[in-house]
Amino acid sequence: MHPRFAPVLFGLLLSGLMSLVVSGIATFRAVGLVDGFIGLWASSWISSWAVAFPTVLVVAPLVHRIVARLVRTEP
Repeated sequence: MHPRFAPVLFGLLLSGLMSLVVSGIATFRAVGLVDGFIGLWASSWISSWAVAFPTVLVVAPLVHRIVARLVRTEP
């Protein structure tokens, strides 16, 4: 894969993993460890990822600028 796709790939992986963890916790808190938990979690994760991925792509440049202002640069 060409290096120019690195930010998109990073966003895809980051949003996928974060939405997996967060949706798992939210699903567990909502229904507990019931029969069919994995299916409920998977359904929740896919819809969460569909929102998280474009959000990360839009928000990441803003966060990079904020971090650059908060972190001192070496002389």
